[in-house]
Formats: sequence, C-alpha cells, structure tokens
Amino acid sequence: MSLSRQDRLQVLGLWPAWRLRTPVQVALEQEVAVQQPEHSTTAPTTAAPPPRPAPAPQPPAVLLKPELPKAVPVAPTEEMHRIGEMDWTALNAAIQACTRCDLAKSRTQAVPGIGDPHADWLFIGEAPGANEDRQGEPFVGDAGKLLDAILAAIGLARGNNVFIANVLKSRPPANRDPKPEEVAACLPYLERQIELIQPKLIVALGRFAAQSLLATDTPIGKLRGQLHRYRGVPLVVTYHPAYLLRNPLDKAKVWEDLVLARDTMQSLKT
Repeated sequence: MSLSRQDRLQVLGLWPAWRLRTPVQVALEQEVAVQQPEHSTTAPTTAAPPPRPAPAPQPPAVLLKPELPKAVPVAPTEEMHRIGEMDWTALNAAIQACTRCDLAKSRTQAVPGIGDPHADWLFIGEAPGANEDRQGEPFVGDAGKLLDAILAAIGLARGNNVFIANVLKSRPPANRDPKPEEVAACLPYLERQIELIQPKLIVALGRFAAQSLLATDTPIGKLRGQLHRYRGVPLVVTYHPAYLLRNPLDKAKVWEDLVLARDTMQSLKT
C-alpha cells in the first residue's frame, strides 16, 4: 500500500514541523536566533505578549453645546415704538424723510402708498419701480395699468375702497430684488399702515410681498391658491402684475386667486 505525502513526511521526521516559510518569517526567526543567549539549547519560541490592562472606566461623555453669540435683542426700538403710534400725516412724513436703509441715498422720492385710508381691500406689492420713483405713486406704468384691469375684473377701482402699497417705500437701484435689511427697515411702516387701515382682506402681489408678510421662504407657487392670515386678517397670494407682463399665460392662475379673494370678501360681509 502506497503511503501518502503526509505519511512519508512523518516517517522522515519532517511532519508536522515542516512548513513553507515566507521570507518575512525567515527574517523574523533569524532575528530571534541572534537575540538568544549562546548557551541556550532550546529552540526560540515566540512568547505571547502580556495581556494589556483593561482601560480605566471613563465617565460618561457630556455633550456640551457650543457657546453661541448673544442674540440680537428683538424688542421694538424707540423709533419703532414711535412709528407704531403715528397717524397718517406723521407716518407719510416719516416715510418721505426715512433714512433707515441705504435706499434713501439713491431714490428720487419715497412712495408711501395711495388709496382709501379705511379700505376693505389692501393690495401690497414689492417695491417702487422707476415710474413710481418719479411720480411718488405705487403701480404706475404698464404694471399699474394691468393692476387696474385686475381690480376692474372683480368690480374694484383704484382709490375706491382700495388701498395700494409696497413692502419697500423706496426704489432699489436698477429694480433689483430687495435686500433683507431693506425689508426689515420698511416693514414697521407697512405694519403701521395696516393697523391704520384695518382692511378686511389683504392681497399680496408677488413673492416678496407674500414671503415678507407671512414670514416664510415658501415659493409663491405653493402659497397661492389658499387662504392665509396676517395677524388675523385673511390674506390671498397671487402673482405680481410685472410678472404677468413677462408670463401672460399665468393670468388664468391670477384669475383663480382673484375669485378666491372675491369669495372670501363676500363671506366676510355676509
């Protein structure tokens, strides 16, 4: 009977000590042999490393909140308090003389607003344009003509139970978008206007008016088509007339918003 390879190696005394060693293993064994005392006759053995001591128990981690800068006080300033007590004459004069932001340096004149001071309807746009800056009246020019047509579509007319204003009272250079600090500077004036008018319904014309009044960054496409509230006053969001001049196909959506506003007003009266 023939022997297997393992049996033959056992007969020759080469099993199980025989193994194929890698060059790294050979080098390590040679290094161990050099370190052995000359009188040692025992084969070098690799001693197992001593067990590592168990790490000392650590106290539970405490999550510390980073120190934040002190918040800017949000309490009304003395100036805002004065604005909140102004009548129409004082408020319009304050708007005309306002220097609360840098827009005062580039405007021709401020544009407070126009219309019935006790109107049921309040339409609020974004900011004056070049024509408004020259004439001192909101929504003139092509956008103003379109707004007049929008009002007529639901039986309204400028100045007849209607007040028209903007979030910004001064024109941004080159009709750029309003900056947050500019909106913050002008909002006290608009808030006082709303308090004096006490409208039954507000229509926000465009993204900036809607987002400023509702304190949100939700796109206008998601804000329109539903009834909102500004300090208890019903508010309807729709597109700005200047936007419609560039996107006339969206006039159908504006009509839907106007129907919602008209129906809301009728329900308030009944």
